[in-house]
Amino acid sequence: MSRILVTGMSGVGKTTLLHELIRRGYHGIDTDHDGWVLPNGTWDEARMSALLASERTVVVSGTVENQGRFYDRFAAVILLSAPVEVLIDRVSVRTNNPYGNARAEQAVIRQQVLDVEPLLRRGATLELDGRRPVSELADDVERLLAPGR
Repeated sequence: MSRILVTGMSGVGKTTLLHELIRRGYHGIDTDHDGWVLPNGTWDEARMSALLASERTVVVSGTVENQGRFYDRFAAVILLSAPVEVLIDRVSVRTNNPYGNARAEQAVIRQQVLDVEPLLRRGATLELDGRRPVSELADDVERLLAPGR
């Protein structure tokens, strides 16, 4: 069993993928919710350390500045990626998260694709195309979670 981090830019489909894996019976944590991210925009390191020390199989979803400090505790770091116009289209119409509705937020996303995504790509062990059907993406992650299954 494995610990997997799914990361990527806003609108790429991290939450959708995580929900599909949870539907399939895996334990998943969306760090955008429930106090995982501190006011400074980083993960609560003590809480994340405790989670990763206690869970043999978990999918963690999120993108924060200090996530690289935990890469050695994940069996895989999966970067979901998609062209910036796909991201902007998705965030402008989603109803489960208001981030990205405003033009200023969309400008931030565009800049983060240029500045942050290359850093995520360097730390990733696998990159998946977030435009693929969620069932296919979940199949790929599931193979990492339960090899030989």
